[in-house]
Amino acid sequence: MTLLRTLSISFVLVILWAGPLNATDAQTWNASEIRALQSLWIGSLPPLPDDPSNKYADDYKAIALGKKLFFDARLSANGKVACATCHIEDKSFTDNLPVAHGIEDTSRRSMPLAGMAYSPWLFWDGRADSLWAQALGPIENPVEHGISRTKCVLLVNEFYRKEYKEIFGDLPEISNNDFNPKASPVIDDKEAKALWISMSPDKQELITRLYANIGKSIGAFVRTIQPGKSSFDRYAEAVFKGDMENMEKILTDDEAFGLKLFIGKAQCINCHNGPLFTNNDFHDVGVPKRPKFDKDPGREQGIPQVLSNEFNCLGKYSDADPDECLELQFIDTDAEKYRGAMKTPSLRNVADRPPYMHAGQFATLSDVMKFYQKQAAGKSGADTGRPDIVHGILSDNDLVLLEAFLKKLDGPIYSAR
Repeated sequence: MTLLRTLSISFVLVILWAGPLNATDAQTWNASEIRALQSLWIGSLPPLPDDPSNKYADDYKAIALGKKLFFDARLSANGKVACATCHIEDKSFTDNLPVAHGIEDTSRRSMPLAGMAYSPWLFWDGRADSLWAQALGPIENPVEHGISRTKCVLLVNEFYRKEYKEIFGDLPEISNNDFNPKASPVIDDKEAKALWISMSPDKQELITRLYANIGKSIGAFVRTIQPGKSSFDRYAEAVFKGDMENMEKILTDDEAFGLKLFIGKAQCINCHNGPLFTNNDFHDVGVPKRPKFDKDPGREQGIPQVLSNEFNCLGKYSDADPDECLELQFIDTDAEKYRGAMKTPSLRNVADRPPYMHAGQFATLSDVMKFYQKQAAGKSGADTGRPDIVHGILSDNDLVLLEAFLKKLDGPIYSAR
């Protein structure tokens, strides 16, 4: 990974607001605005960045195996939970639930996966630094998949032995007689940990290395999940060509006004910038916590977790050289500064994936914008004294126009077939 993997943090475009819009302004764009549209256009998305920590990231056989594993509910304690349970393909790889539900409810909602290969940090709190490391976390999480890495390896040995060997080489003969399926070093269960400790270091190492390879296969598949062209992108292309006829066909005046608000007065582009409409950074936006939930520490907790993650870029299971792990080496370790901060999600297909925020606190896009409207006016009742984002003062009609534009960010989601 390199610092360049963060697409948009290095620049933020804010268009100066020049006063109220009128009907003649809708489809007229100045040079500064056009530069903003260019920065958001999907055509500005660079080629997929390399993942030096996973040398199988672009191996077509690893991708094929990863896709099978992604949809395989056998990799769970109850045989009913797969990665695809919370990342549903025809729901933009989310689940439209306030919080994800695996074996039990989690405390956060499922993040969208399209374009995540461009992000240096995964999860709402950034506690993983690669797609393969991210894939491994839920498997041993008791409220998500709820099984041990040992059980996961045994299942892959039973059902995917041939595919595994074609990618990673020889798979040693392993069975329940040699490895107790419950053994795990991370599951918060005394029996699981005792069984793990009773295994020889060589056996522990074997299981963990095979488990890491499973994650690398799943990560290789998730890497292929990418957004397609939206109505906004087609509109931007028409703007670049000065094709007024198509501009007016693609976006109505209201939708175009909403886009002007997005890059201008509303200042949404401060955080939702770049072709994926995210700066891949972390912000405490002051959303209220869910009833019966504690205040979520967010990135404050994610920083020490990613640094200590045995599957991070600098770890023994990574394929990267240390000098290829710049994001992790230069991570901002001031955890207190990030208390309550959550990752900025992409806005592509945002209208298709309610509810919103990290724990589904708002049911609709309208609710989200009303929250920010009140926050800008100092009336939000925000769950923090120091939200670190700024929005312009917006009228109720501005919110209607913004929502009209956001609905034009819908487009196809592609993945390996």
